[in-house]
Amino acid sequence: MGLLSDPHCRRALSRLVVRLNTPLCVLSYVAGLGWFLAMALPPLAPRTYMSENAMGSTMVEEQFPHGERALAYGRDFAAQKKKAGGIPVAWLEKTMWGLGLEVYKQPFARTLPFPDESRERYMVKGTNIYGILRAPRAASTESLVLSVPCSEGTQNSQAVGLMLALAAYFRGQIYWAKDIIFLVNEHDLLGMEAWLEAYHDVNVTGKMQSSGALGRAGAIQAAVALELSSDVVTSFDVAVEGLNGQLPNLDLVNLFHAFCQKNGLLCTIQGKLQRSDWDTLPAYAHSLQTLLLMVLKQGSGRPQGDHGLFLRYHIEAITVRGINSFRQYKYDMTTVGKTLEGMFRKLNNLLERLHQSYFFYLLPSLSRFVSIGVYMPAFGFLILVLVLKISLLGGGPRMGPGGLWEGPRPGLLALVPPLVVCHAAGLALYLLPVLGQRVATQHFPVSEAEAVVLTVIAIYVAGMALPHSAHSDRGWMTLKLLALLYLAAQLSCAALLNFSLGFLLAATMVPAAAAVRPTGPRPVLAALLVLSTPAVTLLLGIFLHRELEERPAGLAEGWQLFLQALAEGLLQHHLYGALPFPFLALLTYPCWLLLWNVLCWK
Repeated sequence: MGLLSDPHCRRALSRLVVRLNTPLCVLSYVAGLGWFLAMALPPLAPRTYMSENAMGSTMVEEQFPHGERALAYGRDFAAQKKKAGGIPVAWLEKTMWGLGLEVYKQPFARTLPFPDESRERYMVKGTNIYGILRAPRAASTESLVLSVPCSEGTQNSQAVGLMLALAAYFRGQIYWAKDIIFLVNEHDLLGMEAWLEAYHDVNVTGKMQSSGALGRAGAIQAAVALELSSDVVTSFDVAVEGLNGQLPNLDLVNLFHAFCQKNGLLCTIQGKLQRSDWDTLPAYAHSLQTLLLMVLKQGSGRPQGDHGLFLRYHIEAITVRGINSFRQYKYDMTTVGKTLEGMFRKLNNLLERLHQSYFFYLLPSLSRFVSIGVYMPAFGFLILVLVLKISLLGGGPRMGPGGLWEGPRPGLLALVPPLVVCHAAGLALYLLPVLGQRVATQHFPVSEAEAVVLTVIAIYVAGMALPHSAHSDRGWMTLKLLALLYLAAQLSCAALLNFSLGFLLAATMVPAAAAVRPTGPRPVLAALLVLSTPAVTLLLGIFLHRELEERPAGLAEGWQLFLQALAEGLLQHHLYGALPFPFLALLTYPCWLLLWNVLCWK
């Protein structure tokens, strides 16, 4: 503080920042990327541990014996589903009533803003079925949820069978202090959103239509979404990324991992099985791949399972997927049921909501984690580049044309036209694709979904043809100062809520934002600025994601995945309230256009 309060020291520091601005910016950017790459190393990724005392041990004797019964339920459900051509509502109601549960059904309907061509649906109608097991030792003040999505075809029939077998076994136990809800939701996330909105008596999206008298249990404390691909399970994969990058409390993930270890189940995250040789280079590369996959998925803001919608309601939830691969270890339904039984018995012991462990973290494996205090410096170093450039433009001494301007600064009134034009382009990018789809289909031979995606691309590219320069030869410096302040503020806010989104945007946009100016090698700066646009970041992220999953995509396939991601982003926003699309359209894209205006300044 004394250094900053002393006028002589402050002037000396200011001269140092001006003289070494570019080397300091390069050093800060390299330090940010280096810090991120180092987060997969053991010193920065300590071992996970259980923080909640009520779940600090797996000393529970699991006795679930109904593995064969679960398989029989699964076969009956698959047969009834094939016979009914959809979810067998009557059969599920009858079966759940026979198990002694309070059974309710919830019809719902939702018209999508435009057709979802990947799933071939537009006007969606379905029914959710759920049964409530009332706790014999409490007054229905709290509850737990075991949900199973009813997918098309024969997929996940085994999960429904296991859920029914668990319900039958849980019904005979007397130690439950929380109600347990067994939910079968149709149409994946749409059905889950309809159920959660009706259960909490809210209408978040404003367009969901549901009917039926809903029976309620206590306040939901935790939820597990179960997905099984076959009768035989070789490993479990846990999904933690929720809507808008939200994550469940780390204790819930640790609980799942602990019971998998107790029962000898192989468990993975991001499809990666953790390694034991942490001090080797291959192990570091493996951990870094897992970390990058989580960053890419969290940055997308898309829920990676039905659990992702629970997190909006402050309900800790994970999705557990049973995988049948070519591994030699195979586990039957009895072992899987014991694992879930142990998890629910430990959750039954909770006296309060999970809160003692981390809500902001990254996972290079299931046994190690990177906390918010460790990963935020990586983002801070990237933002420091913008701070250095802002200090150069706004607070440094007056220099000649090679540095800052001499004399008075240009007026801010001259910057109003580019600000208005850039934000109008962002508003058009947000509103016009969905509102103008019918007009586009009437004038062009395209479907509604294609019209939406092509309109997004057309508006995005057209914004680059709208540079506006004021009547001042040094006004670009004020415009760049404003753009850098704008970019630093929005990236900082994004990183606080979704670190991965903020970091990915900062890693791609900061170098171009710091370097852009109307003087110098304009073609090189233009290429750098185009490569830093959020659309290119999305495209490169798709290719990187496929490489990390060891399923590399060609140019044609990558382009199709890019178009599909654009449509998915709009649907996720309109259906569930995902924020990445409005954030990019209304904030990041206009800010990038301001930088484009700086480059095109005459």
